[in-house]
Amino acid sequence: MKLFLTLFFLTIAGAGHGQIKVAPNNRFLETTDGKPFFWLGDTDWELFHRMTREEAEELINIRSGQGFNVLQAVALAEFNGVREPNRYGDFPLNNEDPTQLLVTPGNNPANAYEYDYWDHVDFIINKAAEKGMYIGLLPTWGDKVTQQWGEGPVIFNEKNAEVYGSILANRYSKNWNIIWILGGDRPAVYKRKVNGVEKEGNDVAIWRSMATGIESVLGKGTFITYHPSGGEFRTTNYIHNEAWLDMNAFQSGHGSRESDPWRWVKEDLAIQPQKPTLDMEPCYEDHPVNPWDGKWTRQRGYFTAYDVRARIYRGVFAGACGVTYGHHQIWQFLNTELYPPINPGDTIIGWKKAVHAEGANEMQYLKNLMLSRPYFTRVADQSMIKSAVGTTYVDIVSATRDENESYAMIYLPQNSPVKIDLSKITGRSKNVWWYDVRTGVAIKEKPVSGNGIKAFTPPKTGKDWVLVIDDAAKKFEAPGK
Repeated sequence: MKLFLTLFFLTIAGAGHGQIKVAPNNRFLETTDGKPFFWLGDTDWELFHRMTREEAEELINIRSGQGFNVLQAVALAEFNGVREPNRYGDFPLNNEDPTQLLVTPGNNPANAYEYDYWDHVDFIINKAAEKGMYIGLLPTWGDKVTQQWGEGPVIFNEKNAEVYGSILANRYSKNWNIIWILGGDRPAVYKRKVNGVEKEGNDVAIWRSMATGIESVLGKGTFITYHPSGGEFRTTNYIHNEAWLDMNAFQSGHGSRESDPWRWVKEDLAIQPQKPTLDMEPCYEDHPVNPWDGKWTRQRGYFTAYDVRARIYRGVFAGACGVTYGHHQIWQFLNTELYPPINPGDTIIGWKKAVHAEGANEMQYLKNLMLSRPYFTRVADQSMIKSAVGTTYVDIVSATRDENESYAMIYLPQNSPVKIDLSKITGRSKNVWWYDVRTGVAIKEKPVSGNGIKAFTPPKTGKDWVLVIDDAAKKFEAPGK
């Protein structure tokens, strides 16, 4: 049965590469057979570097059950990924040369000589494929391209980046479940100080070369995106017009609660030529808020599951083609018996417990909600809100609807009534639902009629809710189904 399922996934995805692509409207993603693809990612940056076979399989099984479809992992990992071996004592490169993968004949995991670093990467990619999941593969973390911060070492230039890209593309040319992600928490264009003088750094040519290497093997249709560092360093600011960049991305990050990525989504989608965009690293669940300034206290606190929901739902409702969730102790696979904690605040959870965190279990309800209504015609529309829209990250209400007006969804970050212009939804009679973002349960209210302005009050329990209003004649199932 396992062999059949593997072959089935290979068949439906199409052999080779490019199993997702930009939809014709240039705002969303789809599979090669034209079905909606809502990117629900998980940041598993150190997956190849810090996890055993058994641990990686455990993570994949759990994340699959939680509805994730993209696991983002780095071939040359951030934390000493070139000079520190993986859990089996293997290094990725020969003499720190990215044109020479350190490989040995055979791949038997019972034979330490045969089972090399890249065999381990292969194993994890294949295990994800068995669950129908993609690996968002970063060929390297950004500190191997530019030493703005981090351990490095800087090993890439334009020439070897292209060779390395082609080597990885050849190795994984038969794997249907690869999504290529360049970057790795570094901007492509930046300012840096050299001997006290601020100068501009520009690594666009190196990343372009890596993309060229990938496309030289897999073709120009290969889907490639980029993971930038946080804040102002969005791909739209620096590499939007690069021919190889299929999807924009940004990182709203972990520095403050005040980030407003819904605004970034709107700005990104307004740039021509239009490309899909998403928040590839919103606030991580259980991440201390801005731990880098040396002033963190328990009062400043951690990002909660609510913080994650409130940021992610509004970004998606603004038009993002998906989102990447993250947990602070998952991306680093925190195991204090093996590795020191990175920016831990005052709480150690450990990855085996963190994998079951509240927010991680709740993300599937967002994906289910988005896919339960006509997908490609969804647009943001704040004009349907006729009560206070809000002014900050605390209270801004966000609305999205079908451009054919068959449904509308409104995210309420606070448990307060909202007034909606019903003329934005077709039909004499309109079905009304309250969608619980914590459980995925939809509560049906009495239908409403007419095209006037109507007030709606969410259930008393729960801080945040989604109001869903449908044209009753469309006979949609409950939201999330």
